Amino acid sequence: MYNYKKILLTTAATLVLASSVAAADKLKIGTEGAYPPFNLIAADGQVGGFDVEIAQALCAKMHAECEVVTSDWDGIIPALNAKKFDFLVASMSITEERQQAVDFTAPYYTNKLQFIAPKGGDFKTDKASLKGKVIGAQRATIAGTWLEDNLDGVVDIKLYDTQENAYLDLTSGRLDGVLADTFVNWEWLKSDAGKPFEFKGEPVFDNDKIGIAVRKDDPLRDKLNIALKAVVADGTYKQINDKYFPFSIY
Repeated sequence: MYNYKKILLTTAATLVLASSVAAADKLKIGTEGAYPPFNLIAADGQVGGFDVEIAQALCAKMHAECEVVTSDWDGIIPALNAKKFDFLVASMSITEERQQAVDFTAPYYTNKLQFIAPKGGDFKTDKASLKGKVIGAQRATIAGTWLEDNLDGVVDIKLYDTQENAYLDLTSGRLDGVLADTFVNWEWLKSDAGKPFEFKGEPVFDNDKIGIAVRKDDPLRDKLNIALKAVVADGTYKQINDKYFPFSIY
C-alpha cells in the first residue's frame, strides 16, 4: 500500500524547495577530488565520487544548475569563504573548530577511524604496542587530529597533503601504518596497491559526522537540509549509496 502521507510530505518539501531556489540559480559545488571513493578526478578529467553524486542530487532537488570546483584540502574552507564555490561536499567532519568558520548541514553520512598496516605484521593498536611506530594521516583531518591528541609522543606522526600520498609512503615502507576514515581505507584495500595491507584493531573513533559546509549564516544551508531529506525519502540517496558501498553509510 502506498504511503500517501509520506508522498504528500515529500512533494510539499520539494515544492517549497523549488520556490526557494530560483530556476535560474547557478551554484558551485566545492570538493577535493583526491579522496576516493567519495571524491576523485577520473582519467577523463571528470570529477566524481559519492560526495559529488550526492551534491548533484541535491542540486536537482533544488532545481539549481550546478558545477563542480576542486580545491586543495588545506585551503578548502578559505576557498569556500572566498566564494570560489557556494557549498562544500568533501567528506568533511563536523567539528567545533570548523563551526567557528563555516555552518554545516545535518550529517549526510557517519564515518569511523581505523588503522591499516601490512598483513600479518606485528601491529597492535594499544599505546604500548604502537610506541615508536611511524603512523601517517592526511593533514587537517579528524585522523590527523586524533593522532596528535592521543598519540603525540607515543608514535612518530607523519601528516600528508593528500590521502594518496599517505598510502604511497605506506606501500614504500616509510610508514608502519596509516590512520584514516574506515570507508576510504576500505576502498583502498581493494586496490592492487592495498592488497598487502589490512585493517588493524577496532575503530578508534566511530561517530564521525560528515556534513556539507556553507558560509556562516547562508540560507543555502536550510535549502540543502530540505533537499537532503527529500533524496533520502525518495530513495535517491540509497541508489547512490548502493553504487559505492554494499552497506549503508547513512
